[in-house]
Amino acid sequence: MSNPAHAQIKKTNSEHDVVLYMKGTPVFPQCGFSSTVVQILDYVGAPYHSVNVLEDMDVRQGIKEVNNWPTIPQLIVKGEFIGGCDILREMFESGELKSFLENKGVALTAA
Repeated sequence: MSNPAHAQIKKTNSEHDVVLYMKGTPVFPQCGFSSTVVQILDYVGAPYHSVNVLEDMDVRQGIKEVNNWPTIPQLIVKGEFIGGCDILREMFESGELKSFLENKGVALTAA
């Protein structure tokens, strides 16, 4: 892991249970897919740390390389890559996301 961006990503993922790599911020998402994932996480009450990939192009490219996934947003839970917007939307709609997060030990704040 000689790539500095990869090292930064690994460190961030180890410091937070849930990390959302997104375009923009939760308060001001810069793309519809990022906005959708923020809404889903907020609805289920999942606490998360966000990383605005638009602020650092090395991290933007690095997260794609680390997870071998070409698009943003990307959700990491307990160091495990979960997926992007479509996967999270499917998990949410099926009810799988909430139980997945609970089974991973993520304390949800929503009912």
